[in-house]
Amino acid sequence: MTDDHMLISPYAKRNGITLTLVGAVSLVTSLIIFIGLKGFFVPGMLCFALGSVALVLGVAKVYQPAVSFKLTPVGVTFFHRRGQVFIEWENIQRLDSVRVNQNMEMIELPYIGVKLKKINPILDCISPRLATGLLTEQRPLLMTAATQDEDLQSLEGYLGAEFTPLVVNGERYRGVLAMFGHRCQTLNEQLGYHVYLSIDSLDREPKEFVALLRQWQQQSQRQAGS
Repeated sequence: MTDDHMLISPYAKRNGITLTLVGAVSLVTSLIIFIGLKGFFVPGMLCFALGSVALVLGVAKVYQPAVSFKLTPVGVTFFHRRGQVFIEWENIQRLDSVRVNQNMEMIELPYIGVKLKKINPILDCISPRLATGLLTEQRPLLMTAATQDEDLQSLEGYLGAEFTPLVVNGERYRGVLAMFGHRCQTLNEQLGYHVYLSIDSLDREPKEFVALLRQWQQQSQRQAGS
């Protein structure tokens, strides 16, 4: 951390190479068992299953960016394996852990939510590749949003609306950017936030990370007012 910026490296990035190597060795071992030791079919299947899981998780960790967030006096940049997106502090209306009400009980989802004053700056800076990736990753969130109305049929309505052009504050968006904009609006209406940051990209507990973001935002506001 320096006076003008702070870099966040995710815990999920750690042990990526180790998991990849363990997974590869387990898969090779399972093949050897299948070919040469047919009497050990069950241990071979166990090695194969564990190796596959370890290899997939390891590769995912290796390809995850070494830095997930960069905090500066102007705003926060979120780094994803598909690209990056910048959010200005002055455009953030509210940020907190995401919670939903299920069976009269508040459940905390594995995301930090960011409610924006305007979504145009996000749509203007996000790449179509990153928008596509987030649309895919956020599908469970969309299903959670639909269940808040206790009407799963509303999910079809949300998905159908995403394929239409989007006009926000006089600006018109099409294609993937329009789909992402519609998704931001839908999730905001149902869950209270436009942008969702996975806790897998954090280096500390969600509450601590929310406090950190608020601290940087408050510092930015004080500097702007001085």
